Amino acid sequence: MDTAEKSFSHIDADTNYPTMVDVSDKQVTKRTARARSIVVLGNEIMQHLTGNDIQTKKGPVFQTAIIAGTMAAKKTSDLIPLCHPLALENCKVEISINEQQEVVVDCTATITSKTGVEMEALTGASVAALTIYDMCKAFSHNIIIKETKLLEKTGGKSDYHG
Repeated sequence: MDTAEKSFSHIDADTNYPTMVDVSDKQVTKRTARARSIVVLGNEIMQHLTGNDIQTKKGPVFQTAIIAGTMAAKKTSDLIPLCHPLALENCKVEISINEQQEVVVDCTATITSKTGVEMEALTGASVAALTIYDMCKAFSHNIIIKETKLLEKTGGKSDYHG
């Protein structure tokens, strides 16, 4: 489909008003999406990394962020107005440290449905990153959530591998 044929999916063509996408005629398929957020904590905070986590008075940062990201993915339709409420079949949040000493948050969401789970994966990664910020800000406010992006999606009309 070229650019001239594309339109915004959440705008009703007849009224120009916002609308939910009608998925009633779509096929049920297994759909998976993986999103990533990268958090730069800096040396002042990273020096507190012990093993695979940072311990704070609020508790273990990465373990808490994993739970927060999972909870957020399950509540995406409560946060993003035109998202369909979905019963996720799986949601996995993984946190690692890359070669640049940045915190990498990956969220993978899976469902068998008529609509995709990109927003759930993006929401999970975003909220996990925000939780890391919240739990580490007592050490320093010099924290950057430098990117959140969709890495891939499968199932449905088309796949994406960014």
